[in-house]
Amino acid sequence: MGQFLIQFAQVHESFRLTELKALSDLIGIDEPDFSNYRSESPFLRIELPSVEVAARLVERSIICKSVYELFGYGDSYDNLHENLKRSYPVNYWVDRFKEDSFKFDIVSYLGTRSRAEQVNIINTFKYMALTGPIKMKNAEHIFAVLEDYKLLGDTASSPASSEPYQVFFGKFVAESSRSVVDKYDLKKRKYIGTTSFDAELSLLTCNIAQVTPGKFVYDPFVGTGSFLVAAGHFGGLCYGSDIDVRMIKGKSKAANIDANFAQYKTSSRFLDVMTVDFTHNSFRKDFKFDAIICDPPYGVREGLKVLGSKDPERFKNKEHVMIEGVPAHLRPDYIPPKKPYEFTSLLDDLLKFSAEHLVENGRLCFWMPTANADFTEHDIPHHEDLELLSNSVQEFNKWSRRLVSYRRRPYGEKGHNYTVGGSAPEEFRDKYFRGFKGIAKK
Repeated sequence: MGQFLIQFAQVHESFRLTELKALSDLIGIDEPDFSNYRSESPFLRIELPSVEVAARLVERSIICKSVYELFGYGDSYDNLHENLKRSYPVNYWVDRFKEDSFKFDIVSYLGTRSRAEQVNIINTFKYMALTGPIKMKNAEHIFAVLEDYKLLGDTASSPASSEPYQVFFGKFVAESSRSVVDKYDLKKRKYIGTTSFDAELSLLTCNIAQVTPGKFVYDPFVGTGSFLVAAGHFGGLCYGSDIDVRMIKGKSKAANIDANFAQYKTSSRFLDVMTVDFTHNSFRKDFKFDAIICDPPYGVREGLKVLGSKDPERFKNKEHVMIEGVPAHLRPDYIPPKKPYEFTSLLDDLLKFSAEHLVENGRLCFWMPTANADFTEHDIPHHEDLELLSNSVQEFNKWSRRLVSYRRRPYGEKGHNYTVGGSAPEEFRDKYFRGFKGIAKK
């Protein structure tokens, strides 16, 4: 085991460990010790089996930026150098790095260093006695000094302290896949809509769902295909459905879900999409998916509906309507009736479907809205065949959306006899439109 330092991007702090845990499980290593994690810092000291494992852990991460082999750390430069000299004799550096080329980087969080200050810091490491050439481009080894500053006040606008409270020294191991966020930016995509999901969070969702090449991925509320496009990036074989035929057809041949996959040269991973009411799907019971990822509609932009009639008895009289000798419901221009539907009922159906159609250890990841003031853990839906793995939150003003992830338990293994659904999601639309007024804060 060796010491490593992970540097996170300063976004979506609630998702950091969730993604790392999913990726650790994906590459087949025991979950690392995250006890050194602090949400206010972008740095995490962690023990991993090898440099190769460290690189594999972060190489497809969206929240991580990079990982370093950690040689030492301290609360000041004097303390850091003392620790390095005590842990590594001079011949360690010479024997390991020989005549290899190298360079130094200074990475500061909430602080800055002038060029002259950076040079002075680098010169304090001269006792390493490195003999190889310095190369600012394509160096064989990149040594990094990473500084972590504290804010003097409680707000992000407060000035940082004049000196770092933590200093790390390590060697660069690998970058993450964070750069692909720009590639999949919705502003650059051929086909989007009002409900298209953020590219960064779509990619992150696929990591937590452990999408890998050859896995079958399904989005039952596919919309413009944001989750499927992200799944295709990771090699998933993508299938989706939506109740709204307009979403499936798109705006034109050049602006539809097919065009999005063609744009990213992943068309071979796009299986198909179909217009269907998810609650009345026609999948065989023995048809299994490796992952189900989605953002279920919760009725803010428009009321949540499914196929059916609010007055079934009245609708029966229309079943035998004939138009030009053809039953009305068999004509290509037939538009089936829809009826209102509760969000908790939709989640109930989603969990039941996932329990039935996920392979063992397959993952369900979906987003759900909650009101900040009255949310409790009871509002997270449960199912006895699905193990709740994580509940990560993206907060807005008075409400949040949560990414909830589950593992399909091995068939025959039962969990606790949980009930499905909670109180908050069912009323979310009403709470949203009244500005979350009248909600008692907990």
